[in-house]
Amino acid sequence: MKRKIFLLLILVTYIGIVAASAAEKPNDPKKQTAWNLYVDSKEAYAMKQKLGNRMLFIDVRDPIEIMFTGFTDIVDINIPFKIANRNVWNEKKSVFLVELNPNFEQDIAAALSERGLTKDSPIVLMCRSGGTRGAPATKSLENKGYKQIYVVTDGFEGDKIKDGERKNWRLKNGWKNSGLPWSYKLNKEKMYFHQ
Repeated sequence: MKRKIFLLLILVTYIGIVAASAAEKPNDPKKQTAWNLYVDSKEAYAMKQKLGNRMLFIDVRDPIEIMFTGFTDIVDINIPFKIANRNVWNEKKSVFLVELNPNFEQDIAAALSERGLTKDSPIVLMCRSGGTRGAPATKSLENKGYKQIYVVTDGFEGDKIKDGERKNWRLKNGWKNSGLPWSYKLNKEKMYFHQ
């Protein structure tokens, strides 16, 4: 009986978090997920402050991208969804070939296990802009037993502004533009090392 009450209290707490952390569902179907769980950067920060170690907050960007755009030590770990293959050149785009991280799901499962969490625990994924990798990364985890995966809809750098002198700069919303803690200094303990 006590266990049932405890589990009910946990469920009510998570429902409260979902209700309090409900960024708008993106209009673009490419940015939507089966869980329909969306938070903006401020909500992700509040969620992490409230849940602490009872959730997993993942930056899914390539570590080299993070090095040049910035990092927040609020995330628990960096597990890139896509990673640049520095051995293969993409002639069409004149950049290194970007490939899916073949260990993405296994790395998330390991990160959960290392922290005493399960696939029932809340997981928040953040990419650069909110949909380019966040939603596809979330979709790659569908039907693998995860119960609640959130996407940070405005990402680390936010959206591009449409007008003015800084047109197309990512200066609208996002972690960096919301007054949340970040820097160019990386935490080696949280960064992904290619194996």
